[in-house]
Amino acid sequence: MADSVPSPGSIHSRSYGSPTQRRVKGLILSGGRGTRLRPLTHTAAKQLVPVANKPVLFYAIESLVAAAVTEIGIIVGDTAAEVEGAVGDGSAFGAAVTYIPQEGPLGLAHAVGIARTYLGDGPFVMFLGDNIIHEPLAPLLADFVAGDAAAGVLLAPVANPSAMGVAEVNDGVIVSIVEKPEKPVSDLAVVGVYLLTSAIFSAIDAITPSPRGELEMTDALQWLIEDGRKVVPVPLRGWWKDTGSAADMLEANRRVLDGLAPQDRKALGDGVSESGVVVIGKNCSIGTSVLRGPVIIGDNVTINDAEIGPHVAIHDGAVIQGTSVADTIILQNARITDVADPIVNSLIGRDCNVDGHALRSNGLSMVIGDHSSVQVPA
Repeated sequence: MADSVPSPGSIHSRSYGSPTQRRVKGLILSGGRGTRLRPLTHTAAKQLVPVANKPVLFYAIESLVAAAVTEIGIIVGDTAAEVEGAVGDGSAFGAAVTYIPQEGPLGLAHAVGIARTYLGDGPFVMFLGDNIIHEPLAPLLADFVAGDAAAGVLLAPVANPSAMGVAEVNDGVIVSIVEKPEKPVSDLAVVGVYLLTSAIFSAIDAITPSPRGELEMTDALQWLIEDGRKVVPVPLRGWWKDTGSAADMLEANRRVLDGLAPQDRKALGDGVSESGVVVIGKNCSIGTSVLRGPVIIGDNVTINDAEIGPHVAIHDGAVIQGTSVADTIILQNARITDVADPIVNSLIGRDCNVDGHALRSNGLSMVIGDHSSVQVPA
């Protein structure tokens, strides 16, 4: 496991320079519908749901830019306008972004295939936009480009390999790769980052859709293996998280918050108790409360008579009054007032209203969509 994670916005802030003399492009897939994160993703792209107050997609962009990959194509689908509105032309990240529309959820390999004109003949990095990795890409990419492999696949051991793509490795090369096998041959799961060459396009042209109607990346990589091409494992030494579910989002939030850097700011008033690392944005009003870090609080947040933390991310404009919150992500302009029981392990969507009343219970855990209103025990 890697050392503690740097603060949001600086996880990949160190620049490693060009990993190679050859130009390397990036491709981020941001077209998925995020069904496992509904109802949050009924009204928002899953890649824009924030971890530690920053959209997940931004972590992928910053990972690539830190590795000197600044020409980035982003595959977009139904949420294209929202993604483009958040990312813009990429200049805010030090990148040049090109948007590539995908007509439907036709598979990861299909997404790579439709980007071939943009990607050209050089090596490239394909990054799933709902994944966060805590390891610099530059040295991994430099080693790959200097070698003779047709593809490199980031791998990490997991406890539940049957739920993921799984690789079998022998003598330093991948000899098989299967999507969600019933009987996994190893515990090495495919991380959502691939190092690829233009050889992958021949593989994509050769494969057919899987039973779920998609062109699978694992099938394309297996085709390369069977065609005699070298596909190499790239062990991931840091941590990695696919944020496709609420539980995974909260785990990623905890990991990022654990690496928050202390903030240089004035102490809060006498009525506020702080412990651990607490990062507070602009124009916040914090009255008598207990803040147990790690906690990150956005701009224009109001907190009073509350217990916050640990592992809480509160986005801009939220209001928390008379409530205890831990291990929770609270999105923009949510309002939580006078809830007697602790709120834990929860995702609270934008503009939601959680208001206490006379019922009693032993605790609360919720995933609620944007613009919702929920009645809970006071």
